[in-house]
Parts: sequence; C-alpha cells; structure tokens
Amino acid sequence: MISRELYMSRIRPFIGNELIKVLTGIRRSGKSVMLDLIQRELVASGVNEEQFISINFENMSNAHLCFAVALHEEVTRRVNCIHGKAYLFFDEIQEVVGWEKCINSLRVEFNCDIYITGSNAKLLSGELATYLAGRYVEFVVYPFSFEEFSELYHTVFPNSDSREMFTQYLTNGGMPYLSNLRYAEQPSHQYLQDLYNSVVLKDIVKRNSIRDVDLLERIIAYITANVGTTFSATAISKYLKSEGRAVAPETILNYIKACEDAFLFYRVRRQDLQGKKILTVNEKYYIADHGIREAVFGGNMKDINLIFENIVFMELLRRGYKVTVGKAGEKEIDFIAEKQTHKLYVQVAYLLASEETIRHEFGAYDTIRDNFPKYVVSYDEFDMSRDGLKHMNIREFLLSEQWN
Repeated sequence: MISRELYMSRIRPFIGNELIKVLTGIRRSGKSVMLDLIQRELVASGVNEEQFISINFENMSNAHLCFAVALHEEVTRRVNCIHGKAYLFFDEIQEVVGWEKCINSLRVEFNCDIYITGSNAKLLSGELATYLAGRYVEFVVYPFSFEEFSELYHTVFPNSDSREMFTQYLTNGGMPYLSNLRYAEQPSHQYLQDLYNSVVLKDIVKRNSIRDVDLLERIIAYITANVGTTFSATAISKYLKSEGRAVAPETILNYIKACEDAFLFYRVRRQDLQGKKILTVNEKYYIADHGIREAVFGGNMKDINLIFENIVFMELLRRGYKVTVGKAGEKEIDFIAEKQTHKLYVQVAYLLASEETIRHEFGAYDTIRDNFPKYVVSYDEFDMSRDGLKHMNIREFLLSEQWN
C-alpha cells in the first residue's frame, strides 16, 4: 500500500468535521484503500479503532443491510455503544436502496464523521443533492498516476529504471491491484478484462437498465478505438449504420452518458480560443485507464500517440485541472488546463522525428499571445525547447511538480 498523498492532502483538512466525505471513481481505482488510509491517519492522531464502523456493501455478508431502514437500525445500535465521536465508513454505498435518507439521518442524529464511496457519478445527483446540499465534499479517485505506479512497481522490482517502468505503465495502465499479480502479462490482462466486464455489467448495464448490451459494447469499442479523436454522435450513428445497426444519435448520447457516469470515459469539450467560447460539437473522449484499453481491445503501441494523450489528460485531471481542447483558427491545441489562477497549454506527440512534426507541434502556439506556460511533451530525451516554449520528455512531465 502506498500513501496516495495527492488525495490525502485534499481529504485531510476535512477529517473530523461535519461534512460528508464522498469518494467516487471507476471501480477498483483504490477507493477502499483510501478509506483504510484515512483510518490509519485517524489512529495515528489518537482516535481509538473502536470508534470505527466500517461496512462494505459488495460483501454478501452485508446484503441484509442494503436497505436504508436496516442500515440505519444497525448503525444506530453500534453507534450507541461508542464513547465519543463515531467514524462511519461505507464502501460502495450505491448498493443500499434509499441510502441518501439513511446517511442524512445519521448525520443529523449522531456525533459522527461520515465517509462514503461509490462507483457512479449519479451518486451526487438527484436526491443526494436535495438532502445534503452544501453538506458534502467530493473527491474523485483515479487509477495510479505514473508516479504512483512507479512507487509501487519499484517495491516489486527494486532494480527497475524509469524507462522500464514507463514501458510497463504504457501497457498495464494504473489499476492498483496489478502489483499483486507482479504485473505479469497474462494475469494482468485477465484481471483488466474482468474489471471491464464488471464496470459494463454492474455500473452501466444494471444501473441504467440497458437492454441492448450489444449496441452498448459497439459504442464503447468505437470510443475506445478513437480516444483523443474528435467525433460526434452522428459520426457513430453513421458508422453503426454501415454495420447494419440503425441507431439515433440521441440513443448513442444516452449510452455514452451512462459510460461517463461509471467513470469509464471522460468527455473533453473544445474551446474556440479566438471566439472565446465552448464548442458543442466534435468533442473528444478519453478512457479512465489505458491498461483496460490494451487488455480488452489491444493496439496501445500502434496508437501510441493517442495513448500518450490519454495519459497526459488523466494526469491533468488528477492534479485538479479543468481541461478543454483548444481551437485556434485552423490549428488545434491538445489541452488547455485551468485551475484557479493557473493555466497551461500542452501539446502531446510520440516523437518529434521530423522537422515537419516539430513545426506542427510548436507551431500550434503561433497565434496564442498570452504568457501562460506552453509545453510540448514527447518521448524524445533531447530537450528541444525554443522561443519560450518548453519541451519535456513525457516521463519528466508526469513526474514534474514545476507545472502544477
């Protein structure tokens, strides 16, 4: 287990207060481990473990508690046996029918500190927003960054260097459990395939009552094959029609939204830098973990430029940036990342192997006149920075704090 300080540093200021801490993210991204890390921190601060009530609702032994009234009765009984503040940890809370009412009631009734996790973005919509408006704080837990991956990989293979670790990261991705498989190719791929099936069946099909699973899988396959490529629901509709499936663009958008809610894909809007407006057509999508893409669909090394983009995009999200794709006339900026007063531009390429490629990547910034940092990120080791534009090797970029 690693410390995941990126998340702990954000959660720590809220530990012990009345706000409900909600940890969301794709299935098996490490949310349960975050609850363990929070408990360790509490113990280190002097809290007695007897003050903890921890329930995982995917454990069949807790199936009888997957109803709001039953859960409330059980927690009430146990809280009444605790001296002082109670610390409540509920893992995969969306399995509890009517959980919003239960959590709100516990918050009102008892001197308690509540932490919940869930694998669906709808966790914080609808009823919860009504019951707990202004009384919760959300933290999205992503698969491992390259830095986190390297930290854990190094405990398994102490003599590995940065290049070797990045090669493994390119194919395996950042799902935390892979370290238990020692990153062996076949077991890792099997695990990621099973994880993908679990996300599709439990978090997308079941939660959204989707009947046409074949259509869903075709749409997922299309988006996965085209990560980082601009396209529209109409384009997918035309593609499916060519394969003998007539599907309305509205249906496709609904299916994509279900995938986004399960944190499988992230949508990136395009921003017109000259007109200073957000465009609503031809958005891009990236997958939460590129290792899933390799295990289920393959082709990461063939599409390495897109995978580099995917990795950089997810790193920007992890660090708290709001990300858009930039359009400047006929040119496109891969990413515009904004966070409070911070802003940076990032171009991503595999190799700057020709003068034409160099001109294309650096030239994307020709019409951008502001003074915010502008990066070109690639696999090249040699520093090609020029004219105030910073070039960085992708490993260096992913590990660097200078742009955060």
